[in-house]
Amino acid sequence: MKTPCETIVWHILPVIRKELTKKLVTTYGFTQRKTAIRLGITDAAVSRYLSGERGNIEISNNKILKEINHSATVIAKGNKKIVIQEICRICGLLKSSGFIGGISHGCK
Repeated sequence: MKTPCETIVWHILPVIRKELTKKLVTTYGFTQRKTAIRLGITDAAVSRYLSGERGNIEISNNKILKEINHSATVIAKGNKKIVIQEICRICGLLKSSGFIGGISHGCK
């Protein structure tokens, strides 16, 4: 059985990063390279998030999606230091919404 922390690292963090990546590229015109640098991830990870190969769990909660959009705005206008704070904030919202508890531990 996976611990909640393992679920977050393996399933939630990639979903948050995917949503932020999509927003930074499509809304703010970031290149894949600039997105990778800003989020502190690899160029390959950005490519995989954009292609749907990684972070393939969908968030349907409109409140959470609105908060992710807000985070993308803050990250686009800010610096790398704000990224951790925003990702942790979104993770906290997902935890309090029950999203994490609803994820199957057998998902890929």
